[in-house]
Amino acid sequence: MTRRAIYKHLFTRHMQTSPAKTGIFVTATDTEVGKTETGTLVTQFLTAQGYRVAVRKPVESGCTENENGELEPADAHRLWDAAGRREDLMRVCPIRLRHALSPARAAALESVPLTLDHLQSACAADAQDFLWVEGAGGFYSPLAQDGLNADLAQRLDLPLLLVSPDRLGTINHVLLCAEAIAHRGLKLAAVILNQVTPEPLPDGMDNLNEIRPRVSCPVIRLPFRAGMDAVSVQALAGAVLGAQSD
Repeated sequence: MTRRAIYKHLFTRHMQTSPAKTGIFVTATDTEVGKTETGTLVTQFLTAQGYRVAVRKPVESGCTENENGELEPADAHRLWDAAGRREDLMRVCPIRLRHALSPARAAALESVPLTLDHLQSACAADAQDFLWVEGAGGFYSPLAQDGLNADLAQRLDLPLLLVSPDRLGTINHVLLCAEAIAHRGLKLAAVILNQVTPEPLPDGMDNLNEIRPRVSCPVIRLPFRAGMDAVSVQALAGAVLGAQSD
C-alpha cells in the first residue's frame, strides 16, 4: 500500500476515539531546540507514575528509510519508546515525509495531502489517556497546507509547553511566543529553557530569572543532557499536570 493510500485510509474513515480530556501540546521558539528530548523525559516519568500516555507526533519530516524501505520517524520513535510502545508506531506518527523542511513544504514537494483535519484526527486518543502532542518547528511554523502549529494547537485546545534554547536572544523569542499563545486564547503551562550544547552559558546571562517575572507560568531550566537531572524533570512533570486543573 502506498503512503498516499495509507493516509487516505487513516483519515477518510470515522475516528472511533475522541480527543483526550487531559494533555499537553509541545511547541517551541524554533526548530531543533529539544521538544522531543523534553517529551521523552516527561513521558518516561509519567509512565513510571502509572499514567497512560498517548504520544502523538502526527507528522514528521526529515524521515529516512529503514531496512524495510519504510520511512522511519526518529522523533516519534523516541516518544513511542518513552511511552512503553502501548500503541502501534503508525498510530503515533501516521504522516512521514522525506524532506527535512516544514511539514507543509515537504508534503507539497512529495504530493502528500496534509490538512489540519488530517492532523487533528491523527491526535485522537482514548479518553483515559494523557495526550502528549508534539508539533513541528516553532509555534508559527507552517504545519499543513491550511495552517500553522498555532492552528492545530487551537483545535486541540490543550495547554502548551514552550521549549526554547537557553542562549542569547531567547528572552525576545520566548516573550513573542508567549504573547502569540495568549492572543490565540491558549494556556501556557510552562516555559522550558533547554541547554542544547555542553558549552558554558555566557558569563552573567540568566534567562531563567529574566523571563520568570514576565510570564504567568513556571519557567524551568533543563541543563545539558537533563536525563540525569531528576529534580528538573519532576518539576516539569508537575507543571504539566498542574496545568490540567486550572
